[in-house]
Amino acid sequence: MKTTHQEIEKDMRYLQLLSQTFPTIAAASTEIINLQAILNLPKGTEHFLADLHGEYKSFQHVIRNASGNIKRKVGEIFGNELRESEKKELCTLIYYPEEKLELVKNNEPELEDWYHITIHQLVKVCRDVSSKYTRSKVRKSLPDDFSYIIQELLHERTDDVDKAAYVNVIIDTIVTTGRADDFITAMCHVIQRLAIDQLHILGDVYDRGPGAHLIMDLLNKYHNWDIQWGNHDILWMGACAGNDACICNVIRLSLRYANLVTLEEGYGINLVPLATFAMERYADDPCEEFMPKTSGGSEDIDEKTRILTAKMHKAISVLQFKAEASIIARHPEWGMYDRILLNCIDYEKGTCTIDGQEYKMNSCMFPTIDPSDPCALSDEEQLLIQRLRHSFTVNEKLHKHIRSLLSHGSLYTVVNDNLLFHASIPLNDDGSLKEVELYEGRRFKGKELMNRTDQIIRSAFQDETDKVERSFAVDYFLYLWCGKDSVLFDKSKMATFERYFLSDKSTFKEEKGNYFKLRDSAEECDRILDAFNVTGANRHIINGHVPVHVASGENPIKADGRLMVIDGGFSQAYHKETGIAGYTLVYHSRGFQLVQHEPFTSTEDAILRGSDIKSTIQIVEMSAYRMLVADTDIGKELKKQIADLEKLLYAYRYGFLKERR
Repeated sequence: MKTTHQEIEKDMRYLQLLSQTFPTIAAASTEIINLQAILNLPKGTEHFLADLHGEYKSFQHVIRNASGNIKRKVGEIFGNELRESEKKELCTLIYYPEEKLELVKNNEPELEDWYHITIHQLVKVCRDVSSKYTRSKVRKSLPDDFSYIIQELLHERTDDVDKAAYVNVIIDTIVTTGRADDFITAMCHVIQRLAIDQLHILGDVYDRGPGAHLIMDLLNKYHNWDIQWGNHDILWMGACAGNDACICNVIRLSLRYANLVTLEEGYGINLVPLATFAMERYADDPCEEFMPKTSGGSEDIDEKTRILTAKMHKAISVLQFKAEASIIARHPEWGMYDRILLNCIDYEKGTCTIDGQEYKMNSCMFPTIDPSDPCALSDEEQLLIQRLRHSFTVNEKLHKHIRSLLSHGSLYTVVNDNLLFHASIPLNDDGSLKEVELYEGRRFKGKELMNRTDQIIRSAFQDETDKVERSFAVDYFLYLWCGKDSVLFDKSKMATFERYFLSDKSTFKEEKGNYFKLRDSAEECDRILDAFNVTGANRHIINGHVPVHVASGENPIKADGRLMVIDGGFSQAYHKETGIAGYTLVYHSRGFQLVQHEPFTSTEDAILRGSDIKSTIQIVEMSAYRMLVADTDIGKELKKQIADLEKLLYAYRYGFLKERR
């Protein structure tokens, strides 16, 4: 569109500010040329993962091998030039350079030759993965120590006779000066970094697996990532904010899977007071219903530890039910009073009445419950919960990780015509957006519901938040965890109590909300995408939360391709259920590919024997043409910048602004 004098006069204040960065016609013109060039580069590769659940080693390997993309590139680059065993060795070196180098130095008789050959190979791989980026972006990815050298090697080719000697001297000097190990390590990390342009985590870093804190440490060092909070992330955020019910739930889930590594080793949460309390108060209770699950690492614990874990498990569960009852009683608007089940037990008969139906309890041993006031905390329980709350709310490392979730995360995001959220959008029976009551009786639906809920979550961590509002925000973490219309739960109930204490499995049923019933409909997905203002010919919803039962034939691609559910069961606890060990959705310049992962053996096995995660690629959606940066959200922003710079040029040329030499 042609610029006019009127537009320039209208935008003069902004153009004056812009002229401080681009003070001349030459500077503005050069920037336009640069931005136009970037628009015509291939789109960067995005990786989407969901429901990591503390499986640090598997996650780390998937990040290092770029969901199998590096292995594929090595195969394409070297073809028959290298044997399969040599390509495997090269891939292992790229994934784990420090560890692999130690093995090579112990076993390789011609180490100098190996250095020369390997550096040439790494340069080829690095040149390939960097080809879709500008030199400026690649340069920013390089370590300071080797930035100049890597740039020289990437942009000079040994097939140029005049440059071959130059390149060989650079590599020879790297080796003779004793910097080969450091250089190879740096190259491998650059390849890993450039193989993934942007990483999207669709929730649930926490619970079940032992390494959630390690995943957060890795993400904090990662170059470009975002997260859409999951229900388990929200549970830990609530615990960090001081919600007693969330604290109890976090500990209960850790004990349920006999997995205390994240709590005790990762964050230094002191569970000795809980252990002491459980041994004293539940000494005569076998706690059979609370024996830890035999998946996710609990197979290795001895019988004595299993019994102690079960007693701690029951103690914290009872404390959880009491803490939940206190919060639910404060919020009748949540409609959850029927979930205060300690009030529904006949402690003499050993029965529990739910929805008018009486059920026999598996066990009715509750040494800390007063039948006349079942939800009241004993003096010991009050002291225990105070100690636990203090451990969570003053924990520096946990607060650092929660701040990262807040700064990099949100309940949902829209990126490149894809709507990302972890679990659900509450819907009415007819598929229309459901209004949900939040604070002070105000009701919201769809996008506004997500935005307002996001604000409530953040207000729990802001000191300047009104005291009453902040108290509600802290309480609301419990509703987000298990409330009927929660955007992170959306079920009729969370049947934790029933699974522990009742044998009638009909009471376990958690009826899914309408989103899960209707999301297979293309029409319904289109309605949701419209509500979130997601446009584009190839728009999608991408979710996690509900494991896809691949072993039973379930397809993760739903609603005629509009919806992709990428929870493939990273957690060991889900492997039997899903039949696989996770998904990565890869969105590159040619389209979408879904990478299905088999279980990861171990980091040690990958280093020693070159084992890799076996991955199967499913073509989801391929474009007829190669997508460019111009087709992305970044491209839209760059086009706006170009338009502004063109106005600045107009202002210079027609005398509205003077150049500053």
